[in-house]
Amino acid sequence: MKNIFKILCCSLLVVSFSCKDSDNTIDDVLAYETGAVLRTISVDNAVLNASDPSSSFIVTVEEQDEEDGALLQEVRVLVQLRDLTTEYTTAATGDLLAKTIPASDFSTGPVGLPRTTVNLTFGEAAAALGLSLDEQNGYNPGDVFIVKLELVLTDGRVFGASSAAGIITGGYFSSPFQYNALLTCSPMPGTYVIDMYDNYGDGWQTGNYAHGVSIDIDGVVTEVAMCSQWGTYEFECTPTTDGFYAQGTVEVPVGTGTANWSFEGDSYGEIAFVVTAPDGTIAFAGPSGQNPPAADDYGTMPAGLLPIAVCAQ
Repeated sequence: MKNIFKILCCSLLVVSFSCKDSDNTIDDVLAYETGAVLRTISVDNAVLNASDPSSSFIVTVEEQDEEDGALLQEVRVLVQLRDLTTEYTTAATGDLLAKTIPASDFSTGPVGLPRTTVNLTFGEAAAALGLSLDEQNGYNPGDVFIVKLELVLTDGRVFGASSAAGIITGGYFSSPFQYNALLTCSPMPGTYVIDMYDNYGDGWQTGNYAHGVSIDIDGVVTEVAMCSQWGTYEFECTPTTDGFYAQGTVEVPVGTGTANWSFEGDSYGEIAFVVTAPDGTIAFAGPSGQNPPAADDYGTMPAGLLPIAVCAQ
C-alpha cells in the first residue's frame, strides 16, 4: 500500500518540471511539493474524564513520507479548548504543546511504515492548557478538547492540520491531523429521565433499529427509544399511547466511573428528547433548553456522542 504514496509523489514531481520556464497560470497550479502524512489507523478512545487525570484520548497513527518513514523526527501533540458552555465562554487558548513523541517511539507497522499509538491523558491536556474545572474561566464537562498532531521531519519541515488538503484528510490517507475529545466526568448516580418526543406521531425512526439513545455505563450499554409504528427495535423500546410521546429511565449506580451517552440519529427530522438528571436539572435538550421542547428543537438532536455530563459530588 505504501507504493500508492510513491506513485502519487512521482506523479507530482513529473508535472512539476518542464524543459522551459513559463509564466502561465497553470504552472503555478502544478507547482506541487511532496510532503508527509499521519494516517489515522484507529481512534481508540475519544472521551476524557475530568474526574480521572489518567483517562486518555487514544489514537493510532501511521507516518508516511517520500522515504517511507526515514524522514520522521517527531510528532508534537497539541491541545486547545473548545468551550461549549452556553452561559459563559472561556477565552480562546490557542494550540498549546502537551507532549512530544520521538521517532524512536514508533515501530514498523504491517505495511512497513512507522506506526505508534498517541496517548494523551486528561492530566497532561489540562496541565498544558493551564486551566481548571471552572464554568466561567476554565473547562467543564460537555466542552471539547481539540487534539492536534504536528509531524516534524528531519529536514525541518512541519505538517499539520493547516497544511492538510482534502485529498489528505479523507480517503485512503485519512490524515486530518486533529481530533475532538469530549470532556466528561464521573456521573451523578441515580435515576435519569428521558422524555422522548416525535412531532409526526409515529414513534422514532433512528435509521437503525439496533440503537436509540445509547448509554454506556462502565462498558454496559442500555438502549432507550420510543417504539415505532414502522419497525421493531432489537431491544425493549418504550411504548407510546399516541406516537408523540414516551418516557424512559436509566439508573446510574453509585460509584460509576463513566456514563457516555450517544444517539443513533434521526432519519426524518422529527425527533426531540430531553434528559433530566437525578437532581432535577436538564442535562440535555434541544436549542431551546425546554421540556416539552419548542417546535424548532425537533430534528436538531445530533448523532454521535452527546454532551451529557452531570458530575458526581
